[in-house]
Amino acid sequence: MSVYTSLDSVKDELLKCLKCGNCQAVCPIYKEMRHEVAVARGKIVLVETLLNGEIEMTDRLADKLSLCTTCMACNQICPNGIRFDKVILAARAEGVRKKGLHPIKKIAFKALKLQRLFDLGMKTGSKFQGLAMKRVKGQDYGARMRIDLGIGKEKVFPNLASKPFRSQFPSEVKVPNPKMKVAFFSGCMINYFYPDMGKSVVDVLTENDIEIAIPADQACCGIPASVNGDVDSAKEQAKRNLRAFEESGADALLIACSSCGSAWKHSFSELMEGDAYYKELADKWAAKTYDINEFLVNVVPFKRDGLGEVKRTVTYHDPCHLNRGQNINKEPREILKAIPGVQFIEMKEPGRCCGMAGSFSLVHPELSGKISDKKIADIATTSTNTVATACPACRLQLASGVINAGMNKDVLHTVQILAESYAKGKQ
Repeated sequence: MSVYTSLDSVKDELLKCLKCGNCQAVCPIYKEMRHEVAVARGKIVLVETLLNGEIEMTDRLADKLSLCTTCMACNQICPNGIRFDKVILAARAEGVRKKGLHPIKKIAFKALKLQRLFDLGMKTGSKFQGLAMKRVKGQDYGARMRIDLGIGKEKVFPNLASKPFRSQFPSEVKVPNPKMKVAFFSGCMINYFYPDMGKSVVDVLTENDIEIAIPADQACCGIPASVNGDVDSAKEQAKRNLRAFEESGADALLIACSSCGSAWKHSFSELMEGDAYYKELADKWAAKTYDINEFLVNVVPFKRDGLGEVKRTVTYHDPCHLNRGQNINKEPREILKAIPGVQFIEMKEPGRCCGMAGSFSLVHPELSGKISDKKIADIATTSTNTVATACPACRLQLASGVINAGMNKDVLHTVQILAESYAKGKQ
């Protein structure tokens, strides 16, 4: 039974809860709010009473269930190993079944399903973004909303790329004598906001004699829809992506976004429960999906000869869906430490959530900002000039925090620093 189809699917998880409160020690939301409803234990009580029919799903209850970044820190500290992320996903899906989807979210997720229309809208938006966004002085990649729309007045967003990543590259990137062929899933943020990250992925892979397929018909991974309970939209997007990559003929699928990676490795298979054909496809691709850091360290491995000196002091932020969601944390550090000239300095709490969590930061901007402030203060103690991470959403949140704190730091994906090193090695 899938968490996306029935609240009954998490009964066993609910029964495991001892009500010990260990989750209070690690929950980023509880640390800011100090309310029981903010922490896993409190939400488990709410879900139990909902499941027992003692309360009904209301807008107020749905709002309380939105107070979770799905960072999975509570999973890690729970003595009984409760998968609270499954509980919250099941409860949110139940909320949509009972109350429907919020009108704004309904419009947003419908747009994501209409890929061609969405793509046209993003390309058009890049030409007129100056009307709504005011560029941050001295920065070439950040802008704030001119009018406060309730999503964070001081939030610094990356500029929409004038040309999306997938428009910059052919569907097949060839190399002489390839070791293997991989398919690259760019995701929305790399495609529309951070094509520099996508280019670095291509540069690093071709440097390592890897042929790349970039399916043109790929779409949003569906995580925004699935974490907000819109199961139908998430299924439709999953099926589209599975079809597109099945046609690629690739040996493996690579991703440079932690949330997209979780979608391919975990969510697609669960969404496809009950659909034999797509479940088989989802399981097949889950088994050969790799985060770019994971692939470069554990599969290729990446070439270390020819790396040039990169004079950076670097600290690293662990994205929640990569660190706890996929157990990938050593690999990015191994890459950074292998680069000549890089001085790596660990922050105190590298695995603490940055507060982005996709739509959470838009629905709860003030709370998201407070969580981010803790992370930025930790980064400041390292006195580094570069913050590395492995997720474009985390990059957005960290870059905004760094700018607002007046710090002069680059915020980059690990693969961008590796690509820089390869480029230096050719000079």
